Amino acid sequence: MAANGIKLNRFNVLGAIAAAVTTVGLSVTAVLAQASGEIRIDGSSTVYPITEAMAEEFMAINPNVRITVGVSGTGGGFSKFCNGETEISNASRPIKESEIEACRANGIEYIELPVAYDALTVVVNSQNNWATSMTIEELSAIWSPDSTVSSWSQVRSGWPDAPIALYGPGTDSGTFDYFTEAVNGESGASRSDFTASEDDNVLVQGVAGDRNALGYFGFSYYEENQGRLRAVAIDNGSGPVAPEREAVETNTYTPLSRPLFIYVSQEAAERPEVSQFVGFYLSSPQLVDEVGYVRLPERAYSLALSNFEGGNTGSRFVGRETVGVSIEDLLELEAE
Repeated sequence: MAANGIKLNRFNVLGAIAAAVTTVGLSVTAVLAQASGEIRIDGSSTVYPITEAMAEEFMAINPNVRITVGVSGTGGGFSKFCNGETEISNASRPIKESEIEACRANGIEYIELPVAYDALTVVVNSQNNWATSMTIEELSAIWSPDSTVSSWSQVRSGWPDAPIALYGPGTDSGTFDYFTEAVNGESGASRSDFTASEDDNVLVQGVAGDRNALGYFGFSYYEENQGRLRAVAIDNGSGPVAPEREAVETNTYTPLSRPLFIYVSQEAAERPEVSQFVGFYLSSPQLVDEVGYVRLPERAYSLALSNFEGGNTGSRFVGRETVGVSIEDLLELEAE
């Protein structure tokens, strides 16, 4: 219960904060500090930097709330979420049918909230001076399940006859799911002889330590390590496009631009500390910028907040194509 008697839940959290500030002169910090409890979050390593930043800022003004953020990959996070082990799940792709069924079997209803856009980034070692751009077809030739490509010279004539060392997310990663669908046409369709990890920092270290390495992960991890890595521009038929904010916003960095999500347990959303944290999350897009991702338009956050406050459960992506979803497409889905 807030100091002015207004019950803080997902239906009126921001209204309660505004009312407290305007009617009794309390600061937002003072109102938020009424909450206490624990919030457990797990899932995507790509979404992790955003959620971790949100959690740190929120806990700074809510010392009685403890938020833990794990990194099990999107699939691993959904497994915990659908078992009732977490209140919020970070996801770098929409929830799958099998995960929907797992949640349903355990009576877990969820609210799907888009929080940012990512430029999934293909990277090479900083000393690699030949692979400045690659086509989707070349990436598929390397990563397809039946690929026999083992050297750079097999990818493009004129590239060195040197072995390719491949690094990529593990099979529990939403980045793995999205990349394989975008590049190979089927989620999960990939060669298996590569160094895999759910921890993107392990992939960064692998590529940074081998001149002949190639890998892929979320843009934030590339941006943090630009001195050790180089991003590869992607040519989808209209010329090479680098993974940059403007290219994501204009939908020209395709098909590797993708929305990022958090999923909130409907039952947990009734708890003041969870509802306040989600309200804070959707009202702090500047933190999305700070950790290297692309914030959504203001309207997207307003629609997401409205869906959260309304308790609108389920996924808007069931039965829909997920690759190449533009920001405009996402806005339309949120408004439905």
